[in-house]
Amino acid sequence: MSKIGPLSQKSLFYLFLMTSTLLMMSMLLVVLRPNGRISSLDLRLFPRANENLVVRSSSVEISNEEEEDQLGLRDCEILKVFMYDLPPQFHFALLGWKGGGNGASVWPDVRASEVPEYPGGLNLQHSVEYWLTLDLLSSEFERNLSGRSAVRVHDPRLADVVFVPFFASISYNKFSKVKVGQRSVDDLLQEKLVRFLTSREEWKRSGGKDHIIVAHHPNSLLSSRMKLWPATYVLADFGRYPLSVANVEKDVIAPYVHLAQNYLDDRSDFDSRPTLLYFQGAIYRKAGGTIRQELYYMLQDEKDVHFAFGSIKGDGISNASLGMQQSKFCLNIAGDTPSSNRLFDAIASHCVPVIISDEIELPYEDILDYSEFSVFVSREDALKENFLITMIRNIGREEWTKMWRRLKEVEQFFEFRYPSRPNDAVQMIWQAIARRVPAVTRKVNRASRFSETAESSGETWLWSAPLPRNFT
Repeated sequence: MSKIGPLSQKSLFYLFLMTSTLLMMSMLLVVLRPNGRISSLDLRLFPRANENLVVRSSSVEISNEEEEDQLGLRDCEILKVFMYDLPPQFHFALLGWKGGGNGASVWPDVRASEVPEYPGGLNLQHSVEYWLTLDLLSSEFERNLSGRSAVRVHDPRLADVVFVPFFASISYNKFSKVKVGQRSVDDLLQEKLVRFLTSREEWKRSGGKDHIIVAHHPNSLLSSRMKLWPATYVLADFGRYPLSVANVEKDVIAPYVHLAQNYLDDRSDFDSRPTLLYFQGAIYRKAGGTIRQELYYMLQDEKDVHFAFGSIKGDGISNASLGMQQSKFCLNIAGDTPSSNRLFDAIASHCVPVIISDEIELPYEDILDYSEFSVFVSREDALKENFLITMIRNIGREEWTKMWRRLKEVEQFFEFRYPSRPNDAVQMIWQAIARRVPAVTRKVNRASRFSETAESSGETWLWSAPLPRNFT
């Protein structure tokens, strides 16, 4: 008995170990394909996988699978975007569009080429929301999704993100000084937008975290940005935002719409561009832009440097385009904000940008290396006597030509078009938004951990956007 007891215990231990091992192996066989690679997970095991950014609606007549089949979206990587049908006063009516037919239409009929034009001049540089909205509208009528990065869906349960079609930049440019009583039309529109969004189930479901709001002009959305900040903002830079309201981890930087003319059939070379360094624009600026006048005094007497005041009036844009096309390097210096249109004018002109703006954030920089076609100089170094001009003169033909060729390769990423084309600025912005989706999903899921408990206890679950701690 004394010998059998310990032996039985040892046998039982080995039997348990073998049984556990066999069980684990059988589970692996379920997950592994015959070729040994891990198969796709069955998403039915994760009921929130297809709805974690949206809400359920009992009024939808077709299933998720049916609409995905109709749109050709099953098993594709295209970003699915639910866009609110906001009244025209928030978007195309700001451009003077009166509505189709009897004026009851929310959207222009893009199939009939009923596309309102965006105002030109400096207005155009901040027209990002216009191009994104047109792209979503046209996506509904395209059967060939090749080259497309986003498509509009009408069932919010299918959406990865929710797009807010408010033309914030043109609202600021045209209506921030137009008063109704004591308030500007721009402020009143923003107030209406906040009421609309915070009343929607889509906003309540995520606290706005999965919403996309474009506010490309630095002063746009000025009175409502503190109320809508949980959303992903599409901005020109973060110069006028507290870090907790807008930052590179949460938001998306979009390029300006360049004003300079494209350099078509560019056969120039190092020797055929006589100007070494080019700048034309506003010289006397506020805040971080004071460096412009300091550099002007340092460089104005250099024989192969063009550093002059300029504006878009008259032939300003044409003259600037020609000047950049005849220059090897183009200065992009911080102005009132870290970014400016000048960088994208230089790219369109194949003039190697010299970026002097310590706080600048650049579009698509998580996938695009700007040092391959740009020169970066810190503010401190740029203001050292002869540092900048010596550095530029030391860049030879071979190095410059390499950057010039790369400029011609990447320029498509900064072109806004309608209809959009593969890998142009519109598609690149959608792709940048898509890269934010996993992080947004994580935030939404974490925030909703206790929502069902609150609802089941009879409490009303309300999302709120507390004032960021470092906001002053």
